[in-house]
Amino acid sequence: MSRNVKVPLSKLPLPPSSHLLTHNLTPDPRTTDPASFFSDVLSRTPSIQRRARLLSPEAHFSYVNPMPLEFPYEIAPPDPPEVVTDKAEYIEQWLSDREAKIPTDASSAPSGDILLHKYTPKSRNHRRELIALSETCVNDCLPLLDCGDAFDTLRPALVPSKSNKEETTSSSEAQHVRQELVDILGGHTSLMIPEGSDRLGGKGFAPWSLRYSGHQFGVWAGQLGDGRAISILVTPHPSNPDTTYEVQLKGAGRTPFSRSADGLAVLRSSIREYLCSEAMHALGIPTTRSLALVYLPEMPVIRERLEKACVTTRVAETFIRIGNFEALSPPSRAMFFFGGGQQHADYEALRILGEWTVKRILKLDNVNLDAGDAWGKELVLEVARRNAKMVAAWQAYGFMHGVINTDKQVPDVSIAGLTIDYGPYAFMDVFDPHHICNHSDQEGRYAYNQQPSMILYACRALFDALAPLIGAEIALGNKAVQRGWADNVSDETVSDWRAAGIKEVGSTMNQIIESTCASECGMALRRRLALRRVDPWDQRTIFQPLLDMMENHGLDFHGTFRKLVFFRPNILRENADSGATVLEGFIARLLEGTPEPERLDTGKATEEWLAWLDTYAARIESEKTGGEWGDDFDDARERDAMAANPRFVLRQWLLEEVIKKVEDDPSTGKHVLAKVMQMACSPFKPWGCEGDMPDEELSEEEREERRYCGLGDRRMLGFQCSCSS
Repeated sequence: MSRNVKVPLSKLPLPPSSHLLTHNLTPDPRTTDPASFFSDVLSRTPSIQRRARLLSPEAHFSYVNPMPLEFPYEIAPPDPPEVVTDKAEYIEQWLSDREAKIPTDASSAPSGDILLHKYTPKSRNHRRELIALSETCVNDCLPLLDCGDAFDTLRPALVPSKSNKEETTSSSEAQHVRQELVDILGGHTSLMIPEGSDRLGGKGFAPWSLRYSGHQFGVWAGQLGDGRAISILVTPHPSNPDTTYEVQLKGAGRTPFSRSADGLAVLRSSIREYLCSEAMHALGIPTTRSLALVYLPEMPVIRERLEKACVTTRVAETFIRIGNFEALSPPSRAMFFFGGGQQHADYEALRILGEWTVKRILKLDNVNLDAGDAWGKELVLEVARRNAKMVAAWQAYGFMHGVINTDKQVPDVSIAGLTIDYGPYAFMDVFDPHHICNHSDQEGRYAYNQQPSMILYACRALFDALAPLIGAEIALGNKAVQRGWADNVSDETVSDWRAAGIKEVGSTMNQIIESTCASECGMALRRRLALRRVDPWDQRTIFQPLLDMMENHGLDFHGTFRKLVFFRPNILRENADSGATVLEGFIARLLEGTPEPERLDTGKATEEWLAWLDTYAARIESEKTGGEWGDDFDDARERDAMAANPRFVLRQWLLEEVIKKVEDDPSTGKHVLAKVMQMACSPFKPWGCEGDMPDEELSEEEREERRYCGLGDRRMLGFQCSCSS
């Protein structure tokens, strides 16, 4: 395929068999391959996908078709009435009629690429509305994707305009391409290759969900898995075919891992994840990406209240997490609290998953699998490094995840160090290191200042799962284990291996996480304060005193950093000649960042800021004398600081307002949603004519931009979000 030719979603190329997870990991023996999945499961026993069950111990995933339906399923008797002699068979047929297995129109694959076939259901056709599509995700991850006229229907605007109310006048072809996008991303149309393909190593292709286990709130939960996430496509990036992106639907219906849940997602939580994934990427924080939201207005979902369903499409190089490893090597004396059971360990499956992760995801330069290099220790340490970098970025930008678990049932920890599964998250408003953003977290386990410790806890869970394998590699003289490495091995030997692995890696992993987190957080804070040189005293003399002042004076975290963008050391010198008006005016603007001015001791706060700004100015000047910035020192620093401190922050009050606008009227709310996404993807721009221009001189749209960059209603500060979604 030409690198410049855009194609509909169904015609995006597949990577070679060696790059497909489903061709290299072990499927559920109840859904052995795409051919039998299509001919047997979808037609005869579709309930296999929808029944909660424990997979066979060696299985990494199960083939599952998207099927967003209200649950429990309302299976009506036949009309006209007739005698049902076999109720089980009747139910299977009812489900089969709703599976996407009816072939639709197909055309030849472009430039010899493998063509994915499209399938739709016989008796399922809920209304589907595209309410969001991320241009940044398309450009970054799926640049060959033709979206038709989708972006024309989603013009961004905070203030209703005549153009946004007008119907699009695009061509029928563009509308057709957009409709295909909606159908696939809404879980209505499925993409498969049931038959074997020579170009895919004699295998086919079908959607799937991953099996994993894990800890939730520190308690072992047993098998959990993708209870409402189904991966539908993998495609290579045209600029680097070795880099592939997985397209996954969240809220696309029940899977074998759904337990008693419905497999759906509500509009509210879908909007939160959609916006935050791209906002995090814009801030430079590792994350999964968000592609689209398809609203299902005819599908009710029961949470704390009756809500409507929405399917989120997210994109990442991988969705494998620590819990995938825990599923194959669970804690030896686990008690089940949240979960319903756990399979015995399968160490061969652990080896297969580990080698795949090293080769395709982590791509470790210091491990040559073909030469038999040991890889278990290096996998653990690399995952630790990546997640330490991620959590350091969280801390530097005041992001709180809400629930850092090792599975996916609620937000979890990715094997690639990506922020994933946005649930009760929040960005810091008034700085409070003890803030808890999840109202279900009564003990403060996932409070802001506890996040590095929770990442360490999660990495220890990965380490514990891989410790027997690491110990076995040590016993082999630091060579990789081979197929069947743990067959017929006694429990005592496994225990010895585990002890050796823990002794080899434990302290090193802890040190890597602690040192990496401290170093990366320091670098991020230097960027925010436009400091280029690393000074070992910065934490003690600059960073911590600044955070302490924010906490003590009740100042907005991001607003304070943004105002410091415009600080220049010469303000201190101007103080001597101007009666301190410039400096005091600057400090007064900093103190305006408190939502509770009546509680502020202005005199004391001013004294503390004077002292800190004096230290900060000296630190800045020390770089000026070193010639690290060039001739336009102050301007260059301001540009760098502007590009590291967001003007726009995805605050809780703003999210709640946008959600309500979309819930009340999706036809107009989708334009507000598009504009908020635009602002989230360019958070450093001076939205709303940042500065002293009076509101009355701004356009209505600019006034709304300015409002959306503000603290909002003080009653929403520190808002704690629900886990329900």
